[in-house]
Amino acid sequence: MMTKKRIDISKYLAYFFLIILALIWLFPAVFGLLTSFKSQGDIMNVGFRMLPANWVMQNYVKLLQNGSSAPIVTWFFNSLFVSTTHSLLVVLIVSLTAFGYTRINFKGRDFLFYSILAISMFPSAVNIIPSYKIVDSFGWTNNFLVLIVPGLGGVSNVFLVRQFMQGIPLEYDESAKMDGATDFTIYSKIIIPLVKPILIVTGMFSFVGSWNDFLWPTIVMNNVKMLTITAGLQLLQDLYGNYVMIGQLMAAAVIAMIPTVLLFVFAQKYFIDSLNLNVGLK
Repeated sequence: MMTKKRIDISKYLAYFFLIILALIWLFPAVFGLLTSFKSQGDIMNVGFRMLPANWVMQNYVKLLQNGSSAPIVTWFFNSLFVSTTHSLLVVLIVSLTAFGYTRINFKGRDFLFYSILAISMFPSAVNIIPSYKIVDSFGWTNNFLVLIVPGLGGVSNVFLVRQFMQGIPLEYDESAKMDGATDFTIYSKIIIPLVKPILIVTGMFSFVGSWNDFLWPTIVMNNVKMLTITAGLQLLQDLYGNYVMIGQLMAAAVIAMIPTVLLFVFAQKYFIDSLNLNVGLK
């Protein structure tokens, strides 16, 4: 009875701390959402007020109508195109690379992988100037390629998928080869269905990372029409940063959050499945 009681107490304590952490993370998002429905006079009132005194939609209407200096609809679809294309290419390239590192034997395979993994430990900030010089020499500035191509072969994603693939027995490959299957057939018909959960999570992380990327788009894009929504929020802060326009700024932030929230809601099952390296072998 004592052991059971201790287990129950530890479970309740875990739930308590998780709820506290959830509230800490959710409060800014909820406050920003509620602020986006406040009128100008409501925002300018002195003192803290969580709920709007009068619920209004004027912040969203004015924001969407401003298509010249702050084309947020264009920014939204720019981000959607860039993030979707980037995440799909990441899944393809990372899965092929991880397949090569786990299922194909070649001289220096492990040394090459761990060398690249060690190099990737350097802070990403030190690569900004060299990366800009490279893409500028290609003529990719103010082009969506500069947001899509860099980072396609992220070593952390390769490492994650590689670890997942290592949990798949090599006997699957050997049996397929005895039936005349090629390496590509093994990759596409056997390995990919088994590692689908981790590939979906990799794609999800890549989408969110590309969608939330702020520094790189502000460096390589100076055309307002080509900005992503995160870089556009910085421009909105310059335009609407005064106290009167806080409602429109919060409305833009809420619009920017919608895809990532929906992605997590619909893909959380695969995220949980990816934690089990043997989920594809059931």
